[in-house]
Amino acid sequence: MLKLFQVYDSPFPTRVRLLLLAKNIPHQIIEPPGFKWDGTPKGDYFEINPIGRVPALVLEDGRALPESEVICEYLEDAYPEPSLRPADPFERATMRLISRICDIYLVMAMVPLFNASGRPRKSWDPDRLAAAMAEIAKALAYLEEYIGTQGYAVGASLTQADGALVPQLVLASEWAPMVFGLDDPLPAFPKLSAYWTAIQTDPLAGQLIAETREGIRASRERAKARNG
Repeated sequence: MLKLFQVYDSPFPTRVRLLLLAKNIPHQIIEPPGFKWDGTPKGDYFEINPIGRVPALVLEDGRALPESEVICEYLEDAYPEPSLRPADPFERATMRLISRICDIYLVMAMVPLFNASGRPRKSWDPDRLAAAMAEIAKALAYLEEYIGTQGYAVGASLTQADGALVPQLVLASEWAPMVFGLDDPLPAFPKLSAYWTAIQTDPLAGQLIAETREGIRASRERAKARNG
């Protein structure tokens, strides 16, 4: 059985879980040590993934793959049906483009917020928070240009792009405004807002969104206990 090393409050493993669920691939979820900001070392996890990040996928023969995008490409090649890559070459490229915007622009815009959330509230810099939210809005504007209009990120069915996008929209539209008391940036983008409403009605996407929300809730509770 495949083993997926991951945590639920990270957006990157979500796209891997989407493929595992959509393709009905038997797998085991393992949360490695060192990802709860409690000082616990990652220890033996470095033997599985020397990069030290999540996710990592361990195959039945013991070989391991890091990096979510690479894992998804492996799963598509090893388990081709049903495919979560569009058949049309341009749509397939758009799928990869949306994922790339999420990884390079949206998540990087949120890094200052991730860092601040791990520190006591009194240390937060309002100007830096506002600047981060402006960068998030800029990334969402990029996505607005390319997001699909049929209820999914690309085309009329789930693709890898949905797995990349949905956890990041939870973070950008729900987590960041809630934690830092800032305005939700999503309503300024009508196509992206319509997508967000529609994708939550898809059973698999809805499951991933619920898992992400619960992971974030648990992470916030740990942060409150740690910071007082």
